Amino acid sequence: MISPQVRIEVEGVEPAAATAVPALDFTLAVRVGDGAEVRSLALAVQIRIDATRRGYDDRDRERLVALFGVPGDWSRNLSSLLWAQAAVQVPGFIGETRVVLTVPCTYDLEVAAAKFFHGLRDGDAPLDFLFTGTLFYADGGRLQVAHLPRDTDAEFRMPVQVWRELMDRQDNAWVRLSRDAFDRLYAYKVRHTLTGWDDVVRALLAEG
Repeated sequence: MISPQVRIEVEGVEPAAATAVPALDFTLAVRVGDGAEVRSLALAVQIRIDATRRGYDDRDRERLVALFGVPGDWSRNLSSLLWAQAAVQVPGFIGETRVVLTVPCTYDLEVAAAKFFHGLRDGDAPLDFLFTGTLFYADGGRLQVAHLPRDTDAEFRMPVQVWRELMDRQDNAWVRLSRDAFDRLYAYKVRHTLTGWDDVVRALLAEG
């Protein structure tokens, strides 16, 4: 028995409205051929950034040195980066449907994807969506099960401004410190009776 053909496209993205952590909502168009009656689709996706599919000006290259090295090394270091893994349960449909895939985001600049997005001023980020999953569908009144082929994927160019808009809502960024460095900063904060960590950093920058 030949399983119904499944095609998935990414149609758009926007900041998620109400989530416990910063997240982006991607709209997926899911199409299943042969008039199959889909009962459900358990869908998982790995999202990668294909950094080779866009151009970079001098300022971009300067901001991305920590990720790809000096410009002379980019021919060797520019590569695909893992961004996220997510999952969504698609309810029953016939023909085609749309579903929202919510992807949590971070501004932790120790994470390669966050470094990449932070380093871009404008334009878009070329994304690869690699889908896996299990399709449950009715055929002749009997429930059938099929797995998505390994080559079920989609490309999408995400506007960098969407990611920046999401992070501007949070108005913060994360910096990872060793325990020793944190203890010294905390002692400085207490000694100078500073109320917040922004005040600590501003005071240290002023001294420097």
